[in-house]
Amino acid sequence: MTNLTSLLVANRGEIAVRIFRTARALGLATVAVHSDPDADALHVRDADAAVRLPGAAPADTYLRGDLIIAAALSAGADAVHPGYGFLSENAGFARAVEDAGLAWIGPPPEAIEAMASKTRAKELVRAAGVPLLDPVDPATATAADLPLLLKAAAGGGGRGMRVVRDLDALKEELEAASAEARSAFGDGEVFAEPYVERGRHVEVQVLADAHGTVWALGTRDCSLQRRHQKVIEEAPAPGLPDALRESLHQAATAAARAVSYRGAGTVEFLVTADGRPYFLEMNTRLQVEHPVTEAVFGLDLVALQLRVAEGAALPPAPPEPSGHAVEARLYAEDPARDWRPQTGVLRTLAVPGRVRVDTGFADGDTVGIHYDPMLAKVIAHAPTRAEAVRALARALAEARIHGLTTNRELLVRSLRHPEFAAARLDTGFYDRHLAALTEDTPDTARALAALAAALADAAPAPDAPLAARLGGWRNVPSQPQTRSYRSGETTYEIRYHPARSGPPVPVDQPGVRVLATGPALVTLEVDGIRRMFHVKHESNSPEVHVDSALGAHTLTRLPRFADPQDRTAPGSLLAPMPGTVVRVAEGLAPGSPVTAGQPLLWLEAMKMEHRIVSPASGTLTALHAATGRQVEFGALLAVVQEETPA
Repeated sequence: MTNLTSLLVANRGEIAVRIFRTARALGLATVAVHSDPDADALHVRDADAAVRLPGAAPADTYLRGDLIIAAALSAGADAVHPGYGFLSENAGFARAVEDAGLAWIGPPPEAIEAMASKTRAKELVRAAGVPLLDPVDPATATAADLPLLLKAAAGGGGRGMRVVRDLDALKEELEAASAEARSAFGDGEVFAEPYVERGRHVEVQVLADAHGTVWALGTRDCSLQRRHQKVIEEAPAPGLPDALRESLHQAATAAARAVSYRGAGTVEFLVTADGRPYFLEMNTRLQVEHPVTEAVFGLDLVALQLRVAEGAALPPAPPEPSGHAVEARLYAEDPARDWRPQTGVLRTLAVPGRVRVDTGFADGDTVGIHYDPMLAKVIAHAPTRAEAVRALARALAEARIHGLTTNRELLVRSLRHPEFAAARLDTGFYDRHLAALTEDTPDTARALAALAAALADAAPAPDAPLAARLGGWRNVPSQPQTRSYRSGETTYEIRYHPARSGPPVPVDQPGVRVLATGPALVTLEVDGIRRMFHVKHESNSPEVHVDSALGAHTLTRLPRFADPQDRTAPGSLLAPMPGTVVRVAEGLAPGSPVTAGQPLLWLEAMKMEHRIVSPASGTLTALHAATGRQVEFGALLAVVQEETPA
């Protein structure tokens, strides 16, 4: 038996925070590593000690095994947990950790190597009688082999994956997949296999010790995916026949035994619409979705990983499962705009209800451009699937998430979709339903949110002096108060009559009656239905967040009297996203003639360059951008005065 005392987590974000939580409960000291953008991240603040990895890109920081091992030794750690992603499935790193005299919280390097070899892994499960998807050589692929799925050999999580439906695009997609895999895992190897349309992604969690015991901890369904990354996962996988479930358990156990596996791992399968399973791969690490298995079996998989690493033996059989668990991944992204990642300050993250929340962020933290945009995982566990799904949907619907656009509404609508409720699951769910699931909120809901924001904005605090509480009252009833708010491209002008006693009276809002107002809560009666609106005004910011059963809305408070200097002149070019100006067209200066469509400057955001072009032919009258300058969303970059037609 080994007695561990201090644990370094070679990762970041929510998985590092989650591992630290268990480590503290077991009495272990904790050590974090961090890149420069993560210097004040939650996982750094949460650890007993932290070591800087200079730089920002993963290749310079979280993929530098030598720096991580040096950090563990300098901080006095005696064990390294890799989390998931980055170096978690890198046999060379695992071996280097052990060679440095540190305990590796994961499977033996030889097991990682065996399962990293896709051909070797398939040989192992073939012996268990599970059908396989035979690999396809991209060099000899024909139209008959389409569609193809390109996959990174060194990792998972959807990184380095592409679906190819056109042979002419194969070469370009191979290069793109390889580049993404190299950036994410430090290894650009990519392989191809047939892509199965409308299949289910089903996996088996395994846990093994060094004494010959292997547990198969049930199944998980992870079919709802975007860009080959999982969005909603659940355990057990619903609707599987007992015979199929048992064969998957046997195949997963056989694979683990064949490589003398130790620790936690996951064997993944693709199940076709007619119920035929195909082995995909074995992930030799902890999975993002491990909390649903923990909930159903009443286990702490990280604690078991640590005990197995110390040499402890597992009981002969795992606990009996109980109930159903569902997990949703909350991302800072806009699903309606090609899943565009969002950056900025997370003002508020509060999820009510009896749910588990695993997150790497706290209120006031900044979501940057360098890493995955996942904010949190929210997990619900209940006696039945229907109860777990309802509990998760309600918790997400009632959550307060301010400061960033997220996929929260998509998650709620997905969980309440008839296909999901009926457990008709497959990987094409979002291909079929994304447009309907991302339909914009009805304008009436936004208008009510703007009314609530205006009434809350005007309401004095309960302990304000009498003069302040009467300050909004006028003795000229024909002149209502007016406040304006913007949501997207729409401006809402809210008008209401203040009252000497009682609540204000809205103007031009038929069917709406104000029942109560306060700085943080407004109660309205809408067409006879009482509705409560929670309002939060950001200090030193025009942003107002309004949450209700009708949805969550972020509004921008507009000044009552516009400052001429704040007006946006015709021809203004605004930054479409936060980023850095990396180049300005040569010789461009105020007074320069420009033509419609001419590139004026280049903005870099989320590792991509975006051209800012002239909207018309004319004269550049202002240039506020300079190379190297960071700009916020909506910042004024330049102004073009369109030439007047003769």
